[in-house]
Amino acid sequence: MKSSKRGKKAETKKIGVNNSNTHLATLHERLYHGLNLGFSRYHGSKEKEWQSNDVEIQRLVIRSMSAFLDAIVPDKWQMPIVKDSIPDMFRAIGGILQSPNEAVLPMGLEVAVKLISIVPMSMLQPHLNYLSHSFSPLLSNHQTQVAIMSATALHLIVSKLSITKEKKVWEVLEKYDVLGQLIDNLKAFSDKVKPIDYFQEMASLLSSIMHLWPSTRYPVWSDVKLMEVVEFISSRPEATVKVAVLRLYSTLALCANGAQKLMENGKVLIQTIVQCLGNSQPYSVRILAFKVAQNLMATEKLCSEVLKFSCESIIKSIICALTDSGVGHRERELLNQDISLMVEACRLALISRWQGKHHDYLWRFGVDKVLVHLMMNNWQSHYLLQHSMPIEELIAIAREGLCGKNLLELRPYVWEIIGLLSAQCGEGFSPTKHENEHSISLLVATACLAFVDSIGRERMLCQADRTYSFRSVSATKATLMMLFSPCPYIASQARLILSEALRIEGEEHLKHLLHALNFIFSGDIARMLDRFQLLTGLISLAIYSGLPQFYRKVVKYGGVKTLLAFLRCWLDNASHFDKVCISCYLRVTAMERSCCRHDVEDWEGKEILLLMAFWSLAALMNSYDSEGLELDIFVRETTYSKDQFIQDIQKISLGTTSSGVKWYCSYVLSFFGFYGFPNKLGTRIASICEKEHGDMHLVLRNGPSISVHRVILRIRCPSLLLPGGLSNEEKMYRSNSFSTKEVTNKCERTTKEVTLSAKVDHQALSKLLDFVYSGYLQADEGIVRNLRVLAKSCNIQALVRLLCRKRPKWGAHMPSVDFTAALGPDGHAYSDIILEAKSVENAGWTCNCCSLPSPHSHAHRAILSASCEYMRALFQSGMQDSLSQSLKVPVSWEALHKLVIWMYSNHMPKTVSGCLWASMDIQQKLSELQPYIELCWLAEFWFLDDVKEECSTVVNISLDSPELAVKVMKFAATYSQWELVEIASNKIAPAYRKLHSSGALDILDEALVETIRLASIRLHQE
Repeated sequence: MKSSKRGKKAETKKIGVNNSNTHLATLHERLYHGLNLGFSRYHGSKEKEWQSNDVEIQRLVIRSMSAFLDAIVPDKWQMPIVKDSIPDMFRAIGGILQSPNEAVLPMGLEVAVKLISIVPMSMLQPHLNYLSHSFSPLLSNHQTQVAIMSATALHLIVSKLSITKEKKVWEVLEKYDVLGQLIDNLKAFSDKVKPIDYFQEMASLLSSIMHLWPSTRYPVWSDVKLMEVVEFISSRPEATVKVAVLRLYSTLALCANGAQKLMENGKVLIQTIVQCLGNSQPYSVRILAFKVAQNLMATEKLCSEVLKFSCESIIKSIICALTDSGVGHRERELLNQDISLMVEACRLALISRWQGKHHDYLWRFGVDKVLVHLMMNNWQSHYLLQHSMPIEELIAIAREGLCGKNLLELRPYVWEIIGLLSAQCGEGFSPTKHENEHSISLLVATACLAFVDSIGRERMLCQADRTYSFRSVSATKATLMMLFSPCPYIASQARLILSEALRIEGEEHLKHLLHALNFIFSGDIARMLDRFQLLTGLISLAIYSGLPQFYRKVVKYGGVKTLLAFLRCWLDNASHFDKVCISCYLRVTAMERSCCRHDVEDWEGKEILLLMAFWSLAALMNSYDSEGLELDIFVRETTYSKDQFIQDIQKISLGTTSSGVKWYCSYVLSFFGFYGFPNKLGTRIASICEKEHGDMHLVLRNGPSISVHRVILRIRCPSLLLPGGLSNEEKMYRSNSFSTKEVTNKCERTTKEVTLSAKVDHQALSKLLDFVYSGYLQADEGIVRNLRVLAKSCNIQALVRLLCRKRPKWGAHMPSVDFTAALGPDGHAYSDIILEAKSVENAGWTCNCCSLPSPHSHAHRAILSASCEYMRALFQSGMQDSLSQSLKVPVSWEALHKLVIWMYSNHMPKTVSGCLWASMDIQQKLSELQPYIELCWLAEFWFLDDVKEECSTVVNISLDSPELAVKVMKFAATYSQWELVEIASNKIAPAYRKLHSSGALDILDEALVETIRLASIRLHQE
């Protein structure tokens, strides 16, 4: 920190001779006259410190500092006498605030707030850590004004922190237990004792802290009394109070568990939010209310819960925000607050990415008209012209609208919203119902023209304007979703407008597009273009592939070859492709600080590049198929065979987390006679059940019977089971009058028979059972028709859709092979194995990751055999003839629970994360990780390589401190898990000397300590 020495005046040369500079120099001299009275002399190289506790000196310095700051205008900050004074002022104010003179604290804090508020960020950052030391202890000061101003000052510090300073400042806040002070202050708040701004400042600081440091959220949302206080205060009418409460709710909702906790009293919460969304509220309140709603509705599950309480009111609020702010915006200049409100309303409108009744409300309240109004000039006059207009006139009006420059920042949202609405509407959606044919036609026309303009301007995808590129992607994606909309009206309008817009230069655009993409996929990853430009190109190709007048030209000019090259390139270099999700860029950036989420990827996910490639290929194949032709995508292909292509698609489907990619992989495979969704669990189940006799027979009148397993049919295809509910035997399994062991002993395993209709074809049934067991089947065209009829009668809609070759619907849920439902009470009637852990002291334990009952004593031989070679061998050795079987598993109940979940779903339950994990002490964290270590040990003996890999990964990413790593290392060593021991030693290595000298390593034996020492040596050598 640079400071001037005691007694030496700062140089005033070269500051100019005008009156303002002279006045500033005078104030500067007065400032240092006071500062030099309170600073101690230098001691060696140490910085000077404030030493004076004299009240008059402190007041003199505070007043002179305030006067000096008041005289500084923006262009004066770079003057030497100003820059060099900043460190001394911060040092002085920090010393004054730590003195015992409480009389000067309000004066000092007032100047401190002023100083932090006006000092430029670059000059402020080096002092934030020191200032945090000064303000933190004052939060609980008995002087209310002092506590309020301390919270204000800390709030300013937290809001101005750079990423590099976050850790240091957090250490200070943690040292003084700022979080605990704030929670106690808010719980003790009474508006009869303290002013309301006390609550506001404390709540605002708490919100900022929770936003920046997710680990602080758990102590807040788990404090029942605090939440009751906040809920009580939320009913006050003052806008400033509502802002403070909404900030708290917004940051709490960034935590998945916090959001769920808030929704426990959802009716009151949603009423509060809806009230704050109303147009009678100030902009600041409405904007924050939209942000709270966005965070609460960040997942499909929570979105559905919120909309159950107040769907209509929330949609009305979105429409009102876009209408009220946008009305007359051509006649007046929109304020920043108008734009901010509309942006937040648009972000909330992105809940249209999920299906639900909110779609009906959006259409009913005229979302299309509102979006057109945001997009175009004078559209109402065009709307009133006539009921129908020629395509040329429609295009002319749309082009006029695109030429406008107002509200350009909203256009990506407009495209995304109308694109999602188009993709999600049903086949029976009628634009005439809400009299919105004209507005929909104009939106379709503007999106299509924006797409055509983008490929015309970029040609070789080298447009340098990133903002334009981003808008181009949004409009292009909207065009794609309109073109492939389930609604015939929207899809036909898109085809009509694109046909006209591309009539002259469309073929040339296509040639340039394919030339650019061929260059990209030539194999030189280092020359990969911008992610948005690349995405625009792939979406554009998908659009061309779906147009009747262009799909043959796509094939003619090498489009199929380009797509195959991309797929090979992706498989070989997937890590080199920038992952991009357009909707993530449009949503609130605060979600980047979310915690405790195990969210499923969006339908498009971050692999939308891959999705668009499959979309293009599927569109080409479907276009040929609709004409009764078959597209040979391997013609003149010498290096890529059909079999290799199928294997590659199956590999991609297994490896992706994007539901959209999985759907389109399955859709493309259907053209080659493969139907369904490749998955590891299904493959295991199908392979073992082919060799194992089931416990029921499906008897065909015109063919042999087929042995099946009742538990698998119960979960995957209950239509094939006996009608009329449970048999007497099955009811006895569920009786509460018998213990588990008694029920098992008394029940005989009898073979069931179900006689099927004479119309059921044996081959079709066999193929259907392939899908039931594995989620995947291969069938020739000859039996597809019978199979389609059978699948429809069994209500297996996903298979029916694939057999009918219907395009995947945007946002459709991903069918999965999952048998965890069989672990509930309904599955007990079919269980034939009882699993027992080595210890039952935690028999009441419940998994944090799912709601399934535990412990899981009932299990099913077929599923266990398929998932575990050890159990399969055990059953084959003679156990299968036993009527009552109890299998002891040498792990704890917690570990057994996770193992069973994996066997039935192929997903290992995750440990807790985020603020919940941060709230745990070392012993609690160790207890969470112990089951995974046990399973690593068990997996070695039971040949469960996937289990071992998943559990090792969980342990590795959870070692967030050397102290925890020491505990884990010791526990892992008792199970001879040397890989985990090595992982833990590497985590401990950086702190080896500190832990060794403190005795923290004394719990380890000498060999383990030596392992850590060697890891430390390697670390320092590197």
